[in-house]
Amino acid sequence: MQIIGKTNFDFMGKKKITFVISAIVALLGFLGIGQIAMGTANMGIDFSGGTAVQLNFSQPVPIDQARQALAKHGFRDANLQEITGGNKLLVKVGKATHVQGPVADAIQDAFHKELTGNRFVVESSTEIGPAIGDKLRRDTLVAIAVSMVGILIYIAWRFDFAFGMGALAATLHDVLAMFAIFFVMQKEINLLFITAVLTIAGYSLTDTVVVFDRIRENLHKNVKDSLTAICNFSINEVLSRTIITALTTFLATAALFFFGGDVIHDFAFALLMGIIVGVYSSVFVASPIVVLWGERNKETKA
Repeated sequence: MQIIGKTNFDFMGKKKITFVISAIVALLGFLGIGQIAMGTANMGIDFSGGTAVQLNFSQPVPIDQARQALAKHGFRDANLQEITGGNKLLVKVGKATHVQGPVADAIQDAFHKELTGNRFVVESSTEIGPAIGDKLRRDTLVAIAVSMVGILIYIAWRFDFAFGMGALAATLHDVLAMFAIFFVMQKEINLLFITAVLTIAGYSLTDTVVVFDRIRENLHKNVKDSLTAICNFSINEVLSRTIITALTTFLATAALFFFGGDVIHDFAFALLMGIIVGVYSSVFVASPIVVLWGERNKETKA
């Protein structure tokens, strides 16, 4: 199946422009990771420590009324989130809250006193200590770093070192792009976001391998053509396949984004952005790196 016919786009000719765009995205991504490492980003309670309580009320509760009720009892900085499907409310409180006794009990007491007549049941209650949150944050950054090294080793073994560097650069670009998007939009960084990052890293790598396979195949067929020409020709050959794969994955993820509910809304959003970025990096980051590496080696040998 082909969405578009035979193409002849000069992807490698745009590499200077795309490298500038990618550099800006990477810089924002590093700023976001720096904030996470220092604990100053918009961190979920998974990393910062705190308490999350999900309540199901018998009657609808306006979000402003619930916020005022909590503020009267010392929870001025509480994060409130309405959950679709019933009169459900998710209350998140950070570790900096100065409340004596169990925080979950204090939240329930606040609603009992301020929302009299509106009964509720606690559907879930989660507490994470600051030490556990800090450990999760460190382990997350280590896990991402280890995955990058693993990708480099795998691609270098399957193809050669130049392809390994291209795949590593593309995957690192995708990871940084997702951190950049969440950093700019001030979205919450939690374990679901990290799951989305690692998922997209694997997705992007698969797309990159398809492009690299075609480049390697054409390198053996067209020994007289330049590496730039072979990369352009190879990407154009697999362009239809890349678009179809990305489009079907994007539509499935869009269904999660629009109909999956508030709990996985940011997770689905991260996947949607990651799919777009993954296609971009396979074409405009991974392959140009291979071309530059090949040209550099040729100049060195000359």
